[in-house]
Amino acid sequence: LAPGRALGVLLDVTSGAVAVQAAVDEALLKAGHLDVVVNNAGYGLVGAVEEISDDEARRQMDTNFFGPLHVIQATLPHLRSRGSGWYVSVSSVAGIIGWAGNGLYSASKFALEGLSEALRREVAGFGIGVLIVEPGQFRTDWSGRSLVQSVNRLPDYSEVVATRSWPETVSGTEDGDPAAAARAVLAALDAPRPPLRLVLGPDAVAVVDNKLRSVARDVDAWRDVSTATGFGS
Repeated sequence: LAPGRALGVLLDVTSGAVAVQAAVDEALLKAGHLDVVVNNAGYGLVGAVEEISDDEARRQMDTNFFGPLHVIQATLPHLRSRGSGWYVSVSSVAGIIGWAGNGLYSASKFALEGLSEALRREVAGFGIGVLIVEPGQFRTDWSGRSLVQSVNRLPDYSEVVATRSWPETVSGTEDGDPAAAARAVLAALDAPRPPLRLVLGPDAVAVVDNKLRSVARDVDAWRDVSTATGFGS
């Protein structure tokens, strides 16, 4: 790693709460304390909702959601006792919009975002902050070796699941610079008023803008029906 600057503790976040706690305890023993906890473990799962097996779905949620949950639960007593610290939840623009062919991945990120938003409200009084990072396409391994394809593939979804070709057509050509993303995260953490959500990449900003407009249109179009649902309405 980086002698004198970084210490490593191996952990499979899908190995359960007990194993996660043991790894956190080892990290605390080596480092003394924690200032920032970054939940970045995760991978993409490509496949239409109908194609995904139960094992594939559970593995996705174990890695992308339950792993971060166990890390948060294992580290929170330490951060509370210090009265400071940060949680950085690395989500995705897929945590804002459900992509065709990435339904389970989106579900895992939607869940992570809901958990993180609630966590921020719960721990703010302890001096602990929470930042949700929502990247678009960045030149990492996400579109390559970190992208898992569903075993079951139905011909009816061959045109819908466009992300199947990403390892060959997208991986290594993304416009997003991971180093620039890291600098943006640090800037957000150092800001006088850090955001809850940090959207990264112009592609992600466009997606989020479109999603917000779409939700606003639906709310406005159905406002009368939505509000006339109480007794006596």
